[in-house]
Amino acid sequence: MREIRLEKVVLNIGIGDTESNSQNAKALLEKLTGHKAAFTVSKHRQPELNVRKGQIIGSMVTLRGEEASAMLRKTLDANDNLVKEGAITNNSLSFGIKEYIYIAGVKYDPKIGMLGLNVNASFSRRGRRVEKRKRRSSKVPLSHRTIGSVEIEKYLKDNFKAGIAAES
Repeated sequence: MREIRLEKVVLNIGIGDTESNSQNAKALLEKLTGHKAAFTVSKHRQPELNVRKGQIIGSMVTLRGEEASAMLRKTLDANDNLVKEGAITNNSLSFGIKEYIYIAGVKYDPKIGMLGLNVNASFSRRGRRVEKRKRRSSKVPLSHRTIGSVEIEKYLKDNFKAGIAAES
C-alpha cells in the first residue's frame, strides 16, 4: 500500500491575449498527446494584466495511466533528465519546457510557432479512493496521503532515471 504511483500528468500552455495563440496552444497539445485539449478560462478579472473574467488564458490536457508515464518520460528527456529540487513538492512535480521542439520526435510546425509548456505530475498511493468515493468514504491518515519530496526523488530515479539538480 505504500507504493507510489503516477496518478496523472497535466500539460499546460499559458498564452497571451490573442485568439490565434490560444488556437495554436490547443493544436500543439493535441499534436503532442493525441487527446482533445481544453481551454483554461480566467475565474477572476485582473485589470493590471488586462485579463477579464471568462477570458481564455491557456490550454491544457490531462493524461493518466501508461500515456501519462510515457509523456513524463519524454518531457524529462527534453529537460536532460534533470529536475530542480524546488520543482518537487508534496505529492507533485512541476517543471517547464522552454520550446516544444526539445521533446523527442516532435518537429517544428510553422503554423503553430514556438511555444513552451508546463508539465505537472501528480503522485498518489493505493487507498486514495477510500477518501474520494461517494459511498462509505472514510479518512486516510496524513502519513499515507502525503508523499514527500525525498520519496518522489527516489521514484523518479528508479522509474525514470532522472537526476535532481541542486538549486543555485
